[in-house]
Amino acid sequence: MLGILFRRDGYDVTQAPGFSSGRDAILNAPKPYGMVLADLMMPDGSGLDLVSLARERSDATEVIVMTAHSTVEQAIEAMRRGAYDFIAKPFSTAELRALVSKAFEKRAIVNENHRLRAQVDRLDKAPEGLLVHSEAMRKILELVRRIATSKSTVLVTGESGTGKERIARAIHDASDRTSKPFLVVNCGAIPEQLIESELFGHERGAFTGATTRKLGIFRDAEGGTVLLDEVGELPLQMQVKLLRVLQDRKVRGVGESHEAAVDVRILAATNRDIEADVKAGTFRQDLYYRLNVLRVEVPPLRDRREDVPVLASHFLERCARENGKIFRGFSPDALRALDGYAFPGNVRELENIVERAVALSIGGTLGLGDLPREVSGAASGPSASFVTLPEEGVNLDDVIGEVERRLLVQALERTGGVRTAAAKLLGITFRSFRYRLAKYAMDDGDDPPSESMIASERVPSSK
Repeated sequence: MLGILFRRDGYDVTQAPGFSSGRDAILNAPKPYGMVLADLMMPDGSGLDLVSLARERSDATEVIVMTAHSTVEQAIEAMRRGAYDFIAKPFSTAELRALVSKAFEKRAIVNENHRLRAQVDRLDKAPEGLLVHSEAMRKILELVRRIATSKSTVLVTGESGTGKERIARAIHDASDRTSKPFLVVNCGAIPEQLIESELFGHERGAFTGATTRKLGIFRDAEGGTVLLDEVGELPLQMQVKLLRVLQDRKVRGVGESHEAAVDVRILAATNRDIEADVKAGTFRQDLYYRLNVLRVEVPPLRDRREDVPVLASHFLERCARENGKIFRGFSPDALRALDGYAFPGNVRELENIVERAVALSIGGTLGLGDLPREVSGAASGPSASFVTLPEEGVNLDDVIGEVERRLLVQALERTGGVRTAAAKLLGITFRSFRYRLAKYAMDDGDDPPSESMIASERVPSSK
């Protein structure tokens, strides 16, 4: 009767007349059952043992025990062995149906929690190059976390070398498509006459050189994710065809007579001012709206300087390991130079700088002399962060005063408190240095006398 009932409800049902056949069905099924309904008392065994067997095979299997001889002790034992619930005969079909439905709902919730936990774990293990310390990048990764589960198209923008492809990879890895392909096509690197075949595929003999059939990127990535890198470089004719894919989720290869449905999530990346291209007529407005459903704007490295030492240390450790060298880290001067450099090539440039330094250095500590001249020169000038104006504005006198006070403190720390040396380090006279200390209430007396100071005080002025 129950077999007929649940088949009518759409379930795939296996029936077993007793303990032995039920045990064999559980153990030999191609995959674990979602639900087991087991009578408690059977001529050749106990339903409690079936509970244990089913739960040992898979903890995702829910078990409901049915009996006309229910006791509190039996109910407790059934639950202890992992049964979802216990139902006493006689029962109504409505009661059993409701119980089975609740059991499957619980199973669905557990599976969803496992899926979400796996997504979080994958996101926590962000791809190389997404090591972050700055608040700006923490916000980016939180945005990635939120949009990963969506099916919408994402447009990733930012300067060259900021890590747009790694952001796209993080979105894929945190999604439920992570076990499927993640394919990247550089729209600016493929000749215009070949890009249609690369994306959509072609039939054998469709054009000269097409000796075999090709499915194309979209069909190769079935169930996964396609990243259209440098999408702003697509010619207008291809923009029209891409728009149809985004609208209909179907592709037609070169020389093919029928369209094929595809299940892929499309991400796009560009370092161009795509809005300006739309206004100039070189990028279709309707395609822009289709791509720009969700947007991730990756900030340049100069706007997230807190990430520079973290990334530099990571690249140093990796490059040293690859080259079989040992490094203790960067010297303070080298770190100051990296902090003051503008990084027009962003993270990619930083990686290249560190890789070059490791290759040319014998080991130990990477110093200022190991860095390229354009970088090492940044150590002698003011840090770019000193002259970056926040959007909300500043009180200029307060900022200048704070910078001046900090430099005084750093100069004293570096010279061990010797003020004449600190003044020289800052390129000012000792009298001017003393004046500034008094200005910020930092003057607590003269330096301890030393031979060099006494001698300098006795040298008559050239004036």
